[in-house]
Amino acid sequence: MRLNDALLGAILLGFAGGVWWLTTFFPAFPGQDYGPNLFPRILAAGIGFCALMLVLRGVRARGGLVVLEGWTREPARLLSFLAIPGAALFYILLSDPLGFIPTAFILLSALFLWFKARPVLALPVAAGMALMVHWFFAGLMRVPLPRGLMDPFL
Repeated sequence: MRLNDALLGAILLGFAGGVWWLTTFFPAFPGQDYGPNLFPRILAAGIGFCALMLVLRGVRARGGLVVLEGWTREPARLLSFLAIPGAALFYILLSDPLGFIPTAFILLSALFLWFKARPVLALPVAAGMALMVHWFFAGLMRVPLPRGLMDPFL
């Protein structure tokens, strides 16, 4: 699937405008000419400029807004494509009740097996990665991850 540059540019332009608008609610620092809104506005201006260039290039190309590639008509490939946002949705919905470690293990195992990894390799790698990521973020970086079912053990 390909998006016309004009459509992608319009989406990015809307995003840049939204970022700029949100920075109007940032508090000002007394006695300073600039505050916490400066860096996000610089980024928004850069993204907005690039978005305008994309819109101009897309309008000059005069193609369709969305072009579907051949793989979008193959159900297995379409499911593989949708597995990634589905995994993100799975994590969002189930990480609090299950906890990070079981959710990450289930998610990684399912993705590895869907993409044809051997179970003898996929399951230990999924367990090891879930534990390593938890150790890194919860232990070293002190990021609070959902405990869920693992609360009595952590």
